[in-house]
Amino acid sequence: MTVKPDVNPYPDLPAPPTMNRRICRRCVMDDSDPDIRFDSEGHCQYCTDWLQRIQRETAAGNPGMSLERVVERIKQAGRGRDYDCIVGVSGGVDSTYVAWLARQQGLRPLAVHFDNGWNSELAVDNVRRVLDQLHIDLHTHVVDWEEFRDLQLSFIKAGVTNLEIPTDHGISALLHNTAARHGVKYLLSGGNIRSEGIYPRSWGWYNLDLRHLRAVHRRHGRVPLRTFPQLSLPRFAWNTLVRGVRIVPVLNYVDYSKPQAMAFLQKELGWRPYGGKHYESIFTRFYQGYILPRKYGVDKRRAHLTTLVLSGEMTRAAALAELAHDAYAGQDAARDRDFFLKKFDLSLTEFEKWISEPPQAHTDFANNGWFFERMPALKRWAKKIASRA
Repeated sequence: MTVKPDVNPYPDLPAPPTMNRRICRRCVMDDSDPDIRFDSEGHCQYCTDWLQRIQRETAAGNPGMSLERVVERIKQAGRGRDYDCIVGVSGGVDSTYVAWLARQQGLRPLAVHFDNGWNSELAVDNVRRVLDQLHIDLHTHVVDWEEFRDLQLSFIKAGVTNLEIPTDHGISALLHNTAARHGVKYLLSGGNIRSEGIYPRSWGWYNLDLRHLRAVHRRHGRVPLRTFPQLSLPRFAWNTLVRGVRIVPVLNYVDYSKPQAMAFLQKELGWRPYGGKHYESIFTRFYQGYILPRKYGVDKRRAHLTTLVLSGEMTRAAALAELAHDAYAGQDAARDRDFFLKKFDLSLTEFEKWISEPPQAHTDFANNGWFFERMPALKRWAKKIASRA
């Protein structure tokens, strides 16, 4: 089945490239991902794997997963301390719901926010509004802008697909560092299978790969990374195996519905929606909605919508209809583009030239692929230990 895009609503900005694609007959993933495989029924490996994981990794499919048991362990581990868990907050729906759930379960979380200079005013207001009502303390790490700008610009110059590695790595490192400083062993994550359980390997690289981050920055950067939070694999292993830090995907322990969570948060806490997934960040909004489809031929909505289809939150027909429209529908693409150029001190000519250049592979730079790619059994074991509550 082929889906034709809607008319480009921004005539001063080029529409994303289009071509005939083979689409999974059960979900909406397609062969824009070079690694996709289809079985004899036309079903891709992503939705097949997701349907198996939902039975193993959520309380709905695995009776052994008990939220009450996890909460009790967190409370016991946090006795005598100011906080018993850490919650990363962005102003988005998943992290906001985790903060509410933690308080609803009687936990004493410390909220941590990574301010990388790209927050929308709406995201900042959501964080403040919700945490004030829930009486949750907030620690905000404001990254040195010149340092972080240079790191982000390094990834842009490198031409690699995952431009979010600097932010995602910084968040992970900040959460671990904050947990160590307060003696907390539990990090409550908003990551969950029902709304983000699919992400093709060809779309990016691993945000925990500090060796890769440093290699990209070493080749294209010029400002030393003195204050940017960093987390090496040895440090991650030490925190997990020795300190006993656990990353708990708490939303997998409840019957989580993203649309219902959004409605609840709006009604009860005055939370306000911001558009697409992770659009609380202006950089992410422009990257996912504009750069990814035009430079890399990737529409991240496919993965997000696939999980909603498989979860029963959306019909496949509705997902295909949404994909037929530009990812920036309802957003001001020209304004975000101009803001992007201003922040990075790039001219429109430089940007358009960069957009037209072919992407570069993450593997063109030094990396820890030996762990992430060549030792899958070890990676699965490490993930299992790190998330074991």
